[in-house]
Amino acid sequence: MLFGNGGNGSMIVNQLVRHFSKKRAVNVRKINPRVSPQVATTIAQDIYNVIKQHGALTIPNTWIQAKEAAINGLESKTHLKLMLKWMRGRNLLRLFCKQVGSSKNASKKFYHCTLPEDPEAAYLTNSVEPELEIKKKPSTKKAKKAKTKKEVQAELISRR
Repeated sequence: MLFGNGGNGSMIVNQLVRHFSKKRAVNVRKINPRVSPQVATTIAQDIYNVIKQHGALTIPNTWIQAKEAAINGLESKTHLKLMLKWMRGRNLLRLFCKQVGSSKNASKKFYHCTLPEDPEAAYLTNSVEPELEIKKKPSTKKAKKAKTKKEVQAELISRR
């Protein structure tokens, strides 16, 4: 019955197969930067400053800028890639992809950029939402009811 034609059983089996066939994501927080933690933090600060100064950079451009900045402790381009991955795991950098070219011959470029230091301040400065000032006008029904109550009270007073 579980492997029957159609029905809920085959859908469950398909979901289980799909779920267990996926590879597990790499835990980027456990990446070893191949240097001591103190040296890793100084290298990370220098790379962060380079990326912050020059904007979003690809890995080759980051390597060029890092060589020009003479970052101490950075051994090779492979070490730079490892450090960038380590920094992404620590939420210092963000990786995003941009498609270059037409849809047929598209190539993808991966850029590293810094995260905003104060997310709330960045949201407030980049907010596109217009501020709406809504002034409520009293509804005509309420105004009429108020007038009628006043009129009724005036009539009661005049009848006495």
